[in-house]
Formats: sequence, structure tokens, C-alpha cells
Amino acid sequence: MKIGKLDLSERVLIVAELSANHLQDFDLAVKTIQAMAKAGADAVKLQTYTPNTMTIDCDNKYFRINQGTLWDGATFYTLYQKAYTPWEWHEKLKELAEELGLIFFSTPFDHTAVDFLEELEVPCYKIASFEITDIPLIEYVASKGKPVIISTGIATLADIEEAVQACRRVGNNQIALLKCVSAYPTPLEEVNLRTIPHLAETFGLTVGLSDHTLSSSVAVAAVALGARIIEKHFILDRSLGGPDAAFSLEPAEFKAMVQATREVEKALGEISYELSLRQKKAREFSRSLFVVKDVKAGEEVTEENVRSIRPGYGLHPRYLKEVLGKRFRKDLPKGTPLAWEHLE
Repeated sequence: MKIGKLDLSERVLIVAELSANHLQDFDLAVKTIQAMAKAGADAVKLQTYTPNTMTIDCDNKYFRINQGTLWDGATFYTLYQKAYTPWEWHEKLKELAEELGLIFFSTPFDHTAVDFLEELEVPCYKIASFEITDIPLIEYVASKGKPVIISTGIATLADIEEAVQACRRVGNNQIALLKCVSAYPTPLEEVNLRTIPHLAETFGLTVGLSDHTLSSSVAVAAVALGARIIEKHFILDRSLGGPDAAFSLEPAEFKAMVQATREVEKALGEISYELSLRQKKAREFSRSLFVVKDVKAGEEVTEENVRSIRPGYGLHPRYLKEVLGKRFRKDLPKGTPLAWEHLE
């Protein structure tokens, strides 16, 4: 699977999520994207919606948040008023991101956002966790023929299956599934990273992690378990505040996560029992059979004059029982690697 020019079979895609961390300040958005690039991100992701495309302006009990979240007390509408990214910024931010070598894409939340992003020629789309049940939206996104990355934060296995089938129904099999927990921040005991290889096996798709923990080690572990996409919220400074500040990484933290992820990615390599040149050289330090006392021709080989010791220049230790009781052909000094030619 490719996102832009990046082949996910060759390199893990590390996505920095801008979300609401621009605080609706364009200059702050620019500085944040510049910092993302310096920290080693491969891509920047936005969210494309307005308060009116996300919900309605209503203050009854159904629209006021009261679920033990960071946003309790606000209505959906007022939260999205504070959090949305102005659409007029998108083109300029895309140009900036691409100048910095970043892939630029977004999460659309309705058909108008998809149409708008199509005009910008984004290379892929993200489906947010809370939209995984919006099958008409998923079908519309998938119909554009571009890779679709789906977060599974509130999804049952049946929900994931339905979303995948929605993409395939319109002829799109370029699908990636992100293990995700829609808890902000996510407690470590709720992450359940072992789900990642199970997702890959169950659906036969590229998998990854959308991570809302306060840790960078979770992302690194996810890569070790097969994640090919890592998405993490990014903020210049958590003290700036904002709806997503509490579970976003600052530049130095993000950079450390990227470095650790790349190290693990490199170390994973492939399944191989082939010895490298270094390993072959290191075999010289393995054990082998050596003469450990001065011996005379005709003398019997015993456990006192031949032992399995380091280094590895003599006969293989497997032959110790076989050589015991044989006799030496000639005088040999202590420290001679034993060879068959030394024995009668």
C-alpha cells in the first residue's frame, strides 16, 4: 500500500495530527507544521469540518458533553467552533507541508469536505473513529479511489467488517485499519496492542496505530507488532492549552518517538537464520576441542588432555565422546586446536 510516494511495505508512515492544536491561529499552524517536519514526521493530517457540518447548535441534554472527558460541560457545537480548522487555510498549509517534504491529508466529516479535499488533490483520506459507523460517508470517501485509513476507536469487530465492506463495495481495497482507543488520554491498560496483528490477520489489510496515550513507547511497541502507520497528535507546547493539548506530544517528545520507531523498524528486518559476516567472524569465539596439556605420540585422549573450550578453531564439541580413547599420532603442545589428523 502506498500513501503518496511512500510505500508502507518499506517504511512506517509516521503521521503528525494537527487537529485543534493551532488554536485557530494561522501563524501557529504554520510553526507547528514546520516543527513536525523537523521532528521527523512523514505526514501532517488535518480535520476538515465546520461546526454545522459536524452537528447542530443545540443545548439540550443530547448535545451537551457529559461522559467524563476533557470536554465535559461544552456542547458539541461550541467544542467544534473552537476546534475546527478554517477551510481557507487548507491550501496554504498543503503547500507549506509539501515544501517541507510532508504528505498532506485530512479527515473529512461529510460529503462537502470530501469534495473540497478532492479539489486539493490529497493523496488519501482518514476516517475518524466516531465516523466508522457512517457507512454512506465511508462509501463516498472510498469511491474516490484513494487509500482510506480507518480508525477503530469505538468499533466492534462487526463495525470494522462493515466499514471494510463499504470500501470494497465501491471497488476500493486500498484500506488501512488503525488500532485506536477513543479515550483522551488513553490509559495504558486499555491499549491492547496485541489486537494489531489480529487485525492484520483477520482482514488481510495494512494496520497501524492511532495513539492517544501520553507515551511514545506504545507507538514503538506497535511497530514491533506490525503497525505500518503511526498517528500521534502534535503540539508546539502543551501549556498553550486547547481541546487536544493533554494527549499531544511536544516536538522533542515526537522526535524521540520517531527515532525510536525508526530504530525498531530497522531492527525488525526479516525472518532470517543466515549468518552475517560479523556473526560468522564471531563464531571464532565459540567452543571447540583443544589439547589442554602437552601430550606424546601414542598417548590416549582423555578428558584431562582434551576439553571443549573457547575459541572455536578445533573440532566441533559434538565429537568429544568419539575422540576419547583414541591415541595421538604425534607430540602436541598445550593449546593445539584438535584435528582428525592428530588422531590414530
